[in-house]
Amino acid sequence: MMERCDLLAFGAHPDDVEIGMGGTIAKYVHRGFRAVICDLTQAELSSNGTVDERQREAAEAARRLGVSERLNLELPDRGLYVEEEAIRQITAVIRRYRPRLVFVPYWEDRHPDHGRCARLVEEAVFSAGIRRYGAGELGDAHRVRAVYYYMINAFCRPHFLIDISETISDKLASLRAYESQFQKRLGSVDTPLNNSYIEMIESRERWFGQQIGAAYAEGFLTKTPIHLTNLFEEER
Repeated sequence: MMERCDLLAFGAHPDDVEIGMGGTIAKYVHRGFRAVICDLTQAELSSNGTVDERQREAAEAARRLGVSERLNLELPDRGLYVEEEAIRQITAVIRRYRPRLVFVPYWEDRHPDHGRCARLVEEAVFSAGIRRYGAGELGDAHRVRAVYYYMINAFCRPHFLIDISETISDKLASLRAYESQFQKRLGSVDTPLNNSYIEMIESRERWFGQQIGAAYAEGFLTKTPIHLTNLFEEER
C-alpha cells in the first residue's frame, strides 16, 4: 500500500525528531504538506519513563505538531547496527510513504544511536531506489529527492537554516509532551534531559534565528549540494 508523504523524518528514539526539527515539521504541516515520523526504537533503555508512557507521549507530541501518522519499528535500543533486516524494514517504510524528502539525525552526536540511525536510513534510501531489491515484498522502488540531517545534541555550523519563528511554540509544546524525559519527578534519575534541556534547545534555535534575521530557526546539514531553481526566491 502506497501512502505518499512530502516529508518523512526518522529518529532513533521518540523525541529525537521533535528536538531536531519539530518547528520545521509544524511549519510545513500548517502549509498543507504531509509529514510522517518514524521512530526506530521504543527507547526502552531510557533512564526515566516506561515504554508505554513514552509511546503515549510520542503520540501526543505528534498531535501537537499536527502530524497524523507516526510509527515505530521496535528495533532494539542501543542495538542499531547496519544489518540487512533493519535496512529492509526501513526500506519498506520509505517505499510505503514515497517521500520527497527524508530527514535523519546528524551523523556526529554524543549518542551513538543517532549516528547509527542516520547510517541505517542512508542505506535504506539507497536500497529503496533499486528496482530489484525486495521486489514483490517491500513495495515498488522509490527514489528520494534528498536526505537532510537535523541536530539533536550537536551544535555546529549548519548548511542551511529554516525560519521557525511562527512554530517555535509548537516545537516547545511537542517537547513538553515528554514529561518523563524533560521533567524531574519523584523517583526520576538525574539526566542531561531533565536539566534545562528544553531551555537549551530553545536558546540554540534563537541563536540560529539570529543568523538569518529571524526570531528562531532550525539548522540542517546535507552531504550533497542544494539545487536552487530561483536564486531570489526567498526575497520575494
